[in-house]
Amino acid sequence: MNFSYDLLATDGAARAGTLHTAHGDVPTPTFMAVGTAGTVKAMTADAVRATGAKIVLGNTYHLMLRPGPERVARLGGLHKMMDWPGPILTDSGGFQVMSLAKLRKLEESGVTFRSHIDGTAYHLTPERSTEIQHLLDATITMQLDECTKFPATHHEAAESMRLSARWAKRSRDAFFRREGYGQFGIVQGSVYEDLRRESADALAALEFEGYAIGGLAVGEGQAMMFEVLDYTAPMLPAHKPRYLMGVGTPDDLLGAVARGVDMFDCVMPTRAGRTARGFTSRGIFNLRNARFQDDTRPLDPDCGCLCCTRHTRAYLHHLFRCEEMLGPMLLTTHNLTYYQSLMQSGRDAILAGGYADYCAAVREGWARGEPSHE
Repeated sequence: MNFSYDLLATDGAARAGTLHTAHGDVPTPTFMAVGTAGTVKAMTADAVRATGAKIVLGNTYHLMLRPGPERVARLGGLHKMMDWPGPILTDSGGFQVMSLAKLRKLEESGVTFRSHIDGTAYHLTPERSTEIQHLLDATITMQLDECTKFPATHHEAAESMRLSARWAKRSRDAFFRREGYGQFGIVQGSVYEDLRRESADALAALEFEGYAIGGLAVGEGQAMMFEVLDYTAPMLPAHKPRYLMGVGTPDDLLGAVARGVDMFDCVMPTRAGRTARGFTSRGIFNLRNARFQDDTRPLDPDCGCLCCTRHTRAYLHHLFRCEEMLGPMLLTTHNLTYYQSLMQSGRDAILAGGYADYCAAVREGWARGEPSHE
């Protein structure tokens, strides 16, 4: 099985395709549930599958600290450990080093840091990051990069992007090529079109199996993010998958798909599920609000997940007020199902040539909302 991407249809810049991997096919556009430490929080693997998810994400930084990549390899790899035989994408660990680690020091060779858990010192290089992801048996490996801060001057963004480009070459050289496995390069350059072009051209020359757009959703705002996507996505090879890292809200996903993005990941739906926020076809609900205490309706009447077909808003409200763990479990199930449905229905709309109408209808539902009682 070759790692490949079939582009099946376009509707404007929006794309529908299929990603073929050693661990199965992934219809795109797709949302990857985040399984940071080898588990999607509050979810069994069966529950994740029931949401419609075809691919999940693991985190190199957290797994290198606990339980360690060599141990994961001895235990049969991440697929076996977490009961997920389907595709797994692992990030490189660079973002978490920059955001979580203590006393980090960035050098040409890599980044030296101390664990946020116990202070143990590590040196993460492009080669070691690639090796760790190989030991985890990641279907898709990401190059090590520096996530450029925002805001950044043109000079700062250029220096950061060019370091990431040099690391991309080293990551590519270290990648162990196998049938059905792939490695993605990461386009950086902050909000500067000339730097994004330079980055995209350098990565295309390395012939990665796919390309990610990094350095967005870091404080620039949706309008600026969309502007960057407008000019960056067309820079990337049309026959390769495009992945927007760390994004985002349902509206972010709709807008990014419209601009040619195929793949997404974000902790938002799972984190929201643990904090009583539900994403629905009628907007975002906070299930802690007292208005739900006698509400016998399903959370989202348009959703067929376990949470919505078997339980009421009143019950969810009760679970969160009592701090019962079932509340986060049920709401995470719903949120992930909602995100998957958003992408699957968007794919259907692209194939039918009606993606703009689909987005308008979804946004109209959010804006309309609902009264407290129907």
